[in-house]
Amino acid sequence: QVQLVESGGGLVQGGGSLRLSCAASGRTFSDYAMGWFRQAPGKERELVAAIRWGNGNTRYADSVKGRFTTSRDNTKNTMYLQMNSLKPDDTALYYCAARPSFGRPSPFSYEYHYWGQGTQVTVSS
Repeated sequence: QVQLVESGGGLVQGGGSLRLSCAASGRTFSDYAMGWFRQAPGKERELVAAIRWGNGNTRYADSVKGRFTTSRDNTKNTMYLQMNSLKPDDTALYYCAARPSFGRPSPFSYEYHYWGQGTQVTVSS
């Protein structure tokens, strides 16, 4: 059974940085894509960044390009989201997700099979 556990959220001032972690367990993930999604109150869940575990291929939402970077550590089975130059609009509950994938990571939340419980990121102005 795949389990995903996020950590690293918190309260930060605008312009600051946070690093989220997603610890994955339950299987090997070489043929999986992993994604970071976020959901703010009253808004739909949206892709922030995604990475194909096997080859490290990534994709980002336009709103975070140049500010956020996702990566993974194969030895620790952990995915990261480094968030720099944070803005109040980045405030949301951040989730990591996983799905089997042999192509470019999907941007659609409904295609991801496994989800973590979420970690809150709050950016003050």
